[in-house]
Amino acid sequence: MAYDRVLAQRIRDATAGEPGLSEKAMFGGLAFLVRGNMAVAASGQGGVLLRIDPADAESLTSQPHVERFEMRGRAMNGWLAVHPEALQTDAELQAFVDVGLSYARSLPAK
Repeated sequence: MAYDRVLAQRIRDATAGEPGLSEKAMFGGLAFLVRGNMAVAASGQGGVLLRIDPADAESLTSQPHVERFEMRGRAMNGWLAVHPEALQTDAELQAFVDVGLSYARSLPAK
């Protein structure tokens, strides 16, 4: 499945003006990176792949349509899959994008 180009544009709009932002095709989707660290991506599996502080996983996954991202059947620490149902409004998307941007900003530049 190709990533949702409309969702990618919504993420682009939500990240506009972020210093050090770049885009890169990754994981079958389109990733948005801050100083080389992935913050958020329009996932090739639908919805958003979100980079988070692992300490925040429990509180974030308590929200509907949000779960730990799985790769080859293994839950990845520090990564969430946010399904399209949780991203209906721009405000909902912006809240998740802000989480990813904040965490990516806290990491050393690559």
